[in-house]
Amino acid sequence: NVPDAAAWHYADSAWREGLPRLLARIQPPQFPDRVYAAVSYGAKSDSTFDSRPGIQAAIDACHAAGGGRVLLPAGQVRSDGPLELRSGVNLVVPAATTLSFGWDSLDYRPLRLQRWEGTVLYNWSPLIYAREARDIAVTGGGTIHGNGRHWRHWRARQKAQRDRLRDMGRDGVPDEQRVFGDGFLDLDGDGRDDGFGEGRSYPFRPDLLQFYDCDNVLIDGPTFRESPFWSVHPVFCRNVTIRNVTVEGHFLNDDGIDPDSCTDVLVEDCTVDTVDDALAVKAGRDQDGWQRAPMRNLVVRRCSLRSTTNAWTIGSEMSGGVENVFVEDCVFTGAKHPSGRGHGITFKSNLDRGGFVRDIFIRDCRVDSAEQAGVVVRMDYHGYRGGDYPPDVQRLYLDSVAIGTVSEGPAFRFVGVEQQPIRGVYFRDVTVDSSAAPNVFEHTVSAGLDTP
Repeated sequence: NVPDAAAWHYADSAWREGLPRLLARIQPPQFPDRVYAAVSYGAKSDSTFDSRPGIQAAIDACHAAGGGRVLLPAGQVRSDGPLELRSGVNLVVPAATTLSFGWDSLDYRPLRLQRWEGTVLYNWSPLIYAREARDIAVTGGGTIHGNGRHWRHWRARQKAQRDRLRDMGRDGVPDEQRVFGDGFLDLDGDGRDDGFGEGRSYPFRPDLLQFYDCDNVLIDGPTFRESPFWSVHPVFCRNVTIRNVTVEGHFLNDDGIDPDSCTDVLVEDCTVDTVDDALAVKAGRDQDGWQRAPMRNLVVRRCSLRSTTNAWTIGSEMSGGVENVFVEDCVFTGAKHPSGRGHGITFKSNLDRGGFVRDIFIRDCRVDSAEQAGVVVRMDYHGYRGGDYPPDVQRLYLDSVAIGTVSEGPAFRFVGVEQQPIRGVYFRDVTVDSSAAPNVFEHTVSAGLDTP
């Protein structure tokens, strides 16, 4: 713990002055006092009945009338295909309701513009989707179930096409030419493919929820279970509140909450337990992220985050830049895994990414246990494709952070690169109960710490 008066004055001012200004800007949307019962439009409490047409009709009617709440019935409600939220609509999933989704990929057409592992493309629709909407919400204490077990086998078939997508991002291929899903994209409505699809299916699993380029978003109360891919994923959104949310994952790539190139986001009082990252801060991958929006102005507080990979993380898709992040009063668990991957707090990137991570303020948090490391900042993350674009990582503040037992590795593992060291790492009142290996600091510079 090495104090630096000027650095801590900067951090303390950010907490004292910057955070209240940010929280004052983040306000959940308000909705007219109108209720549209989905049963009135044909939905049923029946796990064998496709209620999607009825629910979507209620959403559309609510939007057309100027907004309000769309109320699902109690019990088991099934949707064979996606639900698309529209401006002014609050989709309410009551505590006694489980909304479950079918798994026939052909039901998830037409293709939707989205971001998949950091690259923009057209793909199968997320199970709950919105684009360019204002004042939208998903609320209530019910469960939203993605039936991810029926999609998980796609992962084994995705590598070649994933590499093709990443090449498109690197080469700046226009978004409308990145046609995946079922390989058919008709943006002009003439019934014919626009000329860039191949008429074949691609194994890219859809998110459970993705809101794309939306304003004034609220997600409050539901439990998200068994997502096919990432679970709660706002992309290019502004003014986002995610609170009282539970995410229960089961399979690899089941990220819990992934705010992605958004501005002014509050995540509070959430509980996440996943195989992959519990809460991952994203901002695009490699060249495709450089010309798109950064992730800025994020507050995470009073959350319990547990993962067999990374409990709380920035990256690895962070090429658009991540800045001004406040994390407090959280508990992180890097849970046990056969391969020993569990980390508490992680910043992950590599020399393909470029971009920046700066002004990250963490206080009054605990890593209760971890396997490989308690806190990791690394520029050697896997998937490197040969680039030479070192990320600029600087001004990381850990204040009153307690680390419990690290069973298989060090409490701290900081690995920068020679041409762009990690700069400005500050610890204050940081404690470690026990760790299995010495700390690692490579190409890392801070007050009192300057390593080769």
